[in-house]
Amino acid sequence: MTGSAVTERDVQLDTGCLVYAVVRAGKRDTLPPEGVDGQPLRLVTYGSVAAVVNEIALERPPGRRADLMAYSRVVDGLLADGVVVPVQFGSVLPDEQSVVEEFLAPDAQYFSVLLDELAGRAQFNVRATYHGDVPLAEIVATDPAVAELHARTRGQPEDAVFADRLRLGELVAQAMDEKRDLDATTLCDAIVPLTDAHKLTMGSGLEVVLDLNVLVDDDRRAEFEERLEDLAEAVHERMRLRLVGPVAPYDFVGELSWA
Repeated sequence: MTGSAVTERDVQLDTGCLVYAVVRAGKRDTLPPEGVDGQPLRLVTYGSVAAVVNEIALERPPGRRADLMAYSRVVDGLLADGVVVPVQFGSVLPDEQSVVEEFLAPDAQYFSVLLDELAGRAQFNVRATYHGDVPLAEIVATDPAVAELHARTRGQPEDAVFADRLRLGELVAQAMDEKRDLDATTLCDAIVPLTDAHKLTMGSGLEVVLDLNVLVDDDRRAEFEERLEDLAEAVHERMRLRLVGPVAPYDFVGELSWA
């Protein structure tokens, strides 16, 4: 065995294929310019589906923020040129043959169906947050028990009113849960009918109302965005609505990964 042969084998053992997403084979004129570590992207094809990959060094710190940002740029960039099924960040296989035999081939039919289902749709993320002390002020104004305890404990040494402060905290937490549930229901009732699928995560504390990830058909995108603008205007004195998208359907493809 020659020295050059050993070097080539060592290089192969030290690198792998980072998998970004599954797309339709033969439907891509271009790929985003680069992925993690500035490496060029390429397609690994099996039948009617293909995986978007790039070479990555295996001996490197995993999960760096810069890597996650590069991954997101690639996947969202793919969305601009057609339907895409994101694969969980950090999914790495030894080589292209493994990508075909262990990832694409066993689930090719599933990927094909999923690509059909996601075609013409994109994900949007909605976050609703309260403004500052608005929710607490509303609770104090509408709940006599909270108002009384709030007035009694204001400016008092903590040790002197410990029991009252504890009870106040319990009442506020309960009232916040009820307020958040009501506001989340109102927002969802206005937004969800314009979507094809949704995933709701309730907020906590005194700030976050909800995080709502939705899948929106391209034909209803303008109506959806207009509805969000109207909602934002209607609730702007109490809440802030933040809309992110369109992005790839990260939350609507299950746990696709291979690590």
